[in-house]
Amino acid sequence: MDYFELKNGELYAEDVALAEIAREVGTPVYIYSRATLERHARVFREALSGLKHVHLAFAVKSNPNLAVLSLLRQEGYGADVVSEGEMKRALTAGVPAKDIVFSGVGKSKRELAAALDAGIGQFNLESEEEGIELAEIAEARGKQAIAALRVNPDVDARTHAKISTGKADNKFGVAYGDAAAIYTRLSALEGLTMRGLAVHIGSQISDLEPSRVAFIKMGALMRELRESGSSVTHMDLGGGLGVPYKLGEQLPGPADYGAMVEEVTKDWDATIMFEPGRVITGNSGVLVTEVIRVKAGVTAPFVVVDAAMNDLARPALYDAWHDFLAVRPRGEKMVAHIVGPICESSDTFAKNREIDVVEAGDLAIFRTAGAYGATMANTYNSRALVPEVMVDGDKWAVVADRLEPETIFAAERVPEWLI
Repeated sequence: MDYFELKNGELYAEDVALAEIAREVGTPVYIYSRATLERHARVFREALSGLKHVHLAFAVKSNPNLAVLSLLRQEGYGADVVSEGEMKRALTAGVPAKDIVFSGVGKSKRELAAALDAGIGQFNLESEEEGIELAEIAEARGKQAIAALRVNPDVDARTHAKISTGKADNKFGVAYGDAAAIYTRLSALEGLTMRGLAVHIGSQISDLEPSRVAFIKMGALMRELRESGSSVTHMDLGGGLGVPYKLGEQLPGPADYGAMVEEVTKDWDATIMFEPGRVITGNSGVLVTEVIRVKAGVTAPFVVVDAAMNDLARPALYDAWHDFLAVRPRGEKMVAHIVGPICESSDTFAKNREIDVVEAGDLAIFRTAGAYGATMANTYNSRALVPEVMVDGDKWAVVADRLEPETIFAAERVPEWLI
């Protein structure tokens, strides 16, 4: 459920007309609903109420806007970060350092040191080499780094190949068969406190069975380690739960996920950690765009909009689907290709899609754009960086400015020998 609805023939975000925001801020623009974010955060937490000890760390990569992070911090969420920049964002948003988990396969020595100095709660180690480096840095600083070992369970999440992370040929984690020995060796290092295991098999998961299989394997590994004398008090099960992108699409929800986790982990006696991202923010945001023109095509007309692949990259990267709706629908349909203005054929949002009839000057939205939308935006073709707005009931505020080309190229320099 979200709070983007038709009222008197016009799309609103909660109690604010999208057209009002577009008129003031311009297009394209991302618009988030506070009520939707809060609802999704609470529904996910409530779905895990059957577990005794839970730690929730929002996956910052899905939407790192400071307003979003601040809201989720108020809802009791920590942060799962994959870079020093994301860590700084979480800290700036008021997330306590102890509630931050640092994941990611390529943490540099600088990032490890910065996270140690910040006092983050847990490092999710992706290799034995990383653990050795972290131990050395911690020992040199007279600190103890609290860590978990990420394991690759060789389980196919049955999601898009580019967002699969738990198969043997993916770059993440250590091989399942090597994990126990690596964990034991890392546990013996000065400066390192190994407390748990971590797993994450992919994103936009639409079938819970692969996750169930992966979690069962992780439980077996935990028992093996405990029987050999190692301490395992925390189990990080990652994120990845999918959201419906198509109208009417049915996917497992947080309640289904929570029931599965509760059944699998009932005898674990551990703090269970989660890294939800898309499931919290996906349907909380839309990208509002204006139709530039409708251009005749051979098989179908081209609806050319002012949003582009630099503003919403998912269709170009993953052939991802985002529902396209008119802000003021006329009640008629057309079949068209939806494209942006960038000089790339990949700047295509949909082909031969049945959509609301639109004309030049009309406003439309791409739905389910609150996750992996603005965070993946760039300035290709020297386009402005898309702004972000948050709505709260009948009020709204710009939470990220549109960065115009002049602001961006002001950071560039022409050396004297080229003048």
